[in-house]
Amino acid sequence: SKLTSLGQLEMTWRSRVHFHPLLVRVLHKSRLRYYGKPEKKLDMPYQAYFEVADGSGMMSMVLWNSLCPEWYNSIKVGTVLLLEQYAIKTSYPFKTQPTPGDSQMKRFATIEISLNVRDPPTKISIIPEEMVKPGWGLPEVKYRFITRSELDDLPNNHSCDVIGLVTFVGRAERARKREHGEDFWLYRWAHAIDGTSDQPFILELFATSQPEVFEHIHPMTYLVCTQMRVVRDLTENPSSTIYLTTSNESQIFITGWHKGQPYTKDTKVKNFIQWTKTQSEADQMKKTVIGGYYPFPRPPNSFLKY
Repeated sequence: SKLTSLGQLEMTWRSRVHFHPLLVRVLHKSRLRYYGKPEKKLDMPYQAYFEVADGSGMMSMVLWNSLCPEWYNSIKVGTVLLLEQYAIKTSYPFKTQPTPGDSQMKRFATIEISLNVRDPPTKISIIPEEMVKPGWGLPEVKYRFITRSELDDLPNNHSCDVIGLVTFVGRAERARKREHGEDFWLYRWAHAIDGTSDQPFILELFATSQPEVFEHIHPMTYLVCTQMRVVRDLTENPSSTIYLTTSNESQIFITGWHKGQPYTKDTKVKNFIQWTKTQSEADQMKKTVIGGYYPFPRPPNSFLKY
């Protein structure tokens, strides 16, 4: 069929009502957002953002309401989609922006693709990877993996991806979203090592929309976390309190979930797998810890410093 591109959409969207089909690859996926309120009578008040790209650049795509439970788990990072009968809207200005793995990619930030059950009823098709043709010019998913030895040189809020062997995982903890609100964020701390430093990655993992992964992180699993943000305490000793926290677009994967993921082709991931083959499982098992209370960043040693 006659296709359009994201670049053409940006130029012509104001003058059209119906748009030609789009062929895109998913590069980023946000967590699922629930926006229900007691006074609003919506059946499925859900929303999820994806960043999709073709040969012309990258644009946001929003999945609304009942399409979320139907499609959210099927649309993964790397999935190729054929979209028909979608709507184009001006972009929501306050949404979070993932850091693209390819810094050269053009970003169309003024508009977004809106997928709804009606007005118009969107048709979504997933194209199996073996049927994707090179001639379509779809970009590959690119990552920004770092090793633990590189972490100390990175600035606050820098975006990166990491892979490591889990040596510690804490219990799930809760933090209030707002001071007097009733909503909570669920998170847990984890340590992961990659053989490039004596220090582990310290990871603050908020529950993404992947409960089946979040609940099963355990020592000795290979953990991949994408779109993590560097957090460093710039006031005290900067190197002592550096850790990574999840962002709205973070995805986490553990042993059993890696097969077929685009990051398996990444050089740093391959290097990590080579390193794990040189390690003795029994030796690493002795150093692992699970559960308990993990105060971090650690409080000072004396009350005077407090």
